Amino acid sequence: MSSSRFTLPPLPAVLLSIVSVQGGAAIAKGLFPVLGPAGTASLRIGFSALVLLLVVRPRLQQLQPAQWRSVVPYGLVLGLMNFLFYCALARIPLGLAVTLEFVGPLGLALAGSRRALDIVWVVLAGAGIALITPWRGQGLDLLGAGFALAAGACWALYIVLGRRTAAVLPGQTAVTVGMLFAALAVVPFGAASGSFSALTPHLLLLGTLLAVFSSVLPFSLEMQALRTMPTRTFSILMSLEPVAAAFSGWLLLGEELTVNQWLAVAFIVVASFGATLTTTAAQPIAGDN
Repeated sequence: MSSSRFTLPPLPAVLLSIVSVQGGAAIAKGLFPVLGPAGTASLRIGFSALVLLLVVRPRLQQLQPAQWRSVVPYGLVLGLMNFLFYCALARIPLGLAVTLEFVGPLGLALAGSRRALDIVWVVLAGAGIALITPWRGQGLDLLGAGFALAAGACWALYIVLGRRTAAVLPGQTAVTVGMLFAALAVVPFGAASGSFSALTPHLLLLGTLLAVFSSVLPFSLEMQALRTMPTRTFSILMSLEPVAAAFSGWLLLGEELTVNQWLAVAFIVVASFGATLTTTAAQPIAGDN
């Protein structure tokens, strides 16, 4: 008997996932004035871990030592990646934060490539970063840009660790247990910042929505799409995230980008798109920003 559960076709599912992630980032940025990046990251990751634990119900006592050795560093990097991204988001526009963060997985995709055409993608990505960089000492917050690039480096490491973890654990269990360790790594920083004392029922509701839009919903949609969508197609669609972030920042947060910054977004998106077509490196898996 066929399932009556509602499912979306793969293409709308991925596009809705992208919109959901960027909408969640807009919610997060609205929480920064009250909770700061540490408190906001703690709410997102903490509630995401709680929801996933309740839904997936992983049997932690049955995990083997090799599985723990894979999933623990995966979860810690996941937490650090999200924390650094929120630190960047507190200082620079959403579109630029996602664009700079995307350099991490793009670099991983191009690492070790022997194709001459891939030099074009490296040049395009470098040109994009050059266009964003404030060469005259003003404009972009350099610390915020540094946080975004560090988050991108964590994203690349997260992909490598995620592949290793997926080889020894089912996908839902891997992400759920990983999110638990991400929470254990990040929530203490939120508590130490003192932001939890400012929590109200309204903020708790926003934190729950943040977890749903940034983690739970996109994770579910991406897993659903990947059942039938080729991984290369999935990667190409993920290359649209910087553009979606830039439009989300403009529409939801009133963040304006300069012409050079829009060109930078375009260059890095084209580089990511091209690298996806010409390399065989693994694409980002569920749980990204």
